[in-house]
Amino acid sequence: MQDRVPFARRTGWKLEPNALAVLRGNFQREKTACIDLTESNPTRCGFPYPQEKILAGLADPKNMVYDPHPQGALKAREAVIRYYQRKGFEVHPRQIFLTASTSEAYSMIFRLLLNPNERVLAGQPSYPLFEFLMGLNDARRDAYPLIYKEGAWAIDLRALKKTIHSKTRAILVVHPNNPTGSFLTQKEFIALKKICQTHHLALICDEVFSDYPLGENPRKVLSLVETKDILCFCLGGLSKSLGLPQMKLSWIVLNGPPEKLRSAIGRLEVIADTYLSVNTPAQNALPDWLLGQDSIQQEILGRLRQNQEFLKKAVSGSPCEYLPSQGGWYAILKLPDCRTEEAWVLDFLENDHVFVHPGYFFDFREEPYVVLSLLPEPSVLEEGITRILKRIKARLKGVDTR
Repeated sequence: MQDRVPFARRTGWKLEPNALAVLRGNFQREKTACIDLTESNPTRCGFPYPQEKILAGLADPKNMVYDPHPQGALKAREAVIRYYQRKGFEVHPRQIFLTASTSEAYSMIFRLLLNPNERVLAGQPSYPLFEFLMGLNDARRDAYPLIYKEGAWAIDLRALKKTIHSKTRAILVVHPNNPTGSFLTQKEFIALKKICQTHHLALICDEVFSDYPLGENPRKVLSLVETKDILCFCLGGLSKSLGLPQMKLSWIVLNGPPEKLRSAIGRLEVIADTYLSVNTPAQNALPDWLLGQDSIQQEILGRLRQNQEFLKKAVSGSPCEYLPSQGGWYAILKLPDCRTEEAWVLDFLENDHVFVHPGYFFDFREEPYVVLSLLPEPSVLEEGITRILKRIKARLKGVDTR
């Protein structure tokens, strides 16, 4: 009898690469130069980080002493408090849990809230990571639609209510959403709180992109950290707030009715104490790192806005439509529907050496859309968009520009 490796069903993913991944892999092996308009790692985008100040904290002799706390070092949590105070919000150290990443934060929250096969409502389109995180934690994802209408994205609240299941335990919102860049509005927030109260659900709010608004929106909610009438979990971290994904430090801020909040904190403390995953050097350096947040955020935000303005102007009058983003690092283009999404993306990569995400990567319900990052240096983004628009115009005219 042939030996069978006892892999868990939760890891039974399709591992065969699609045509786009194969082509990109070939280019990488052949060292073919490509313009990557999906780059989401700010450390690869030419920003002027204060390198000496950032690295100095890692050389502190205090890093040689291990003094673990389930919620993270108090001084580091106090630095997170000051981060929110600068935004006009008050939280208490007891409400804060430090984690190594937002992915870990999600896993801890799912373990806290859900039994196997219980469900979380999450927006669509959205970042595909959630499907994997929920699967790895034996949870199930149900999608509620984000709809684009009259120049803005909004939660389809009617559809969301219909999606609630007897096993639904939480609603997940990303604020602003990735990739739509849509902030939660005051009206949506009020509606979500009522839904959570009616169905006894928790609200999980991922605010990692909240420091990067791309325009004014007086209707948006600034943060959910002071939410007290429902059990609420807000996520943030250095990956976006300081553009330092390699430093591996994020946080959860809990809030809610006193009795539920106390119970949630106590249970989450046991989960966190089981792993103690946040490294000591990052915790010790956090207070100084966050003091420099304004300079790096201004650099990143300036780049995002500059690239967004170029994109708007470049696409205006073209066969493409730019779907405006209110915040975050991404932009969405709707392409002519004479070809499939995959055909367009493969064409851009194979013939123009420009890589963009197809909309299906973010679970768009329709096509053809592409998603691109606004982080690359302006000259890189401008060249990539110029090639894409030239290719589209040529294809619509039936001209092969190879």
